[in-house]
Amino acid sequence: MNDSYIYVIIALLPLAACMLVFQVNPYHALVIRGILGAIAALVYTVLGAPDVALTEALVGTMLAITLYAVAVRSSLVMRLGVLKDEEDDNQHFAKLMDEFRTIFGKRYMRLELVTYTNTQSLHRALMEKEVHTICVRPKQSDQNGAVYEDEKQPYHTKTRIQRIYDIMQTELSSPGTILAYVNTLHSGEEHT
Repeated sequence: MNDSYIYVIIALLPLAACMLVFQVNPYHALVIRGILGAIAALVYTVLGAPDVALTEALVGTMLAITLYAVAVRSSLVMRLGVLKDEEDDNQHFAKLMDEFRTIFGKRYMRLELVTYTNTQSLHRALMEKEVHTICVRPKQSDQNGAVYEDEKQPYHTKTRIQRIYDIMQTELSSPGTILAYVNTLHSGEEHT
């Protein structure tokens, strides 16, 4: 009897494992992990261990893939705090958000906008780690003490995560925002 197909199937295991290790996209890695589990289950079946094959198929492939998918989906989100007024009707803000989505899309991250009603709650959300970054236009005041938002003034974007700050500082080409890193460990110490 010719058993060369067993060697081919077994040779697929290290190949799939290497593909999994060197995969950059976490979603593609999930698919490859499923393929690796299916190959392992097939190998166990061919070698005469159907109970181990069934366990590998159910636990090692289906359950693991489901748990990994939930973990990857929830961990690749950048929460951006914004004021409700800004999100509604501002084309400069929309361009800035498109640039943020492009930057974080390269790293397979989603941008989730979290709206707040006032600037104080926005800053509190950053310090209490409800959001990763905030983006707000600074308020100006005139001689009469009236406060208004200057359309020509760039947005101030503050982040509490050093890696996000480094990514944005390197790749953000828009002059529409001033970037700052806020150290939440030391009571709001700010670095620009």
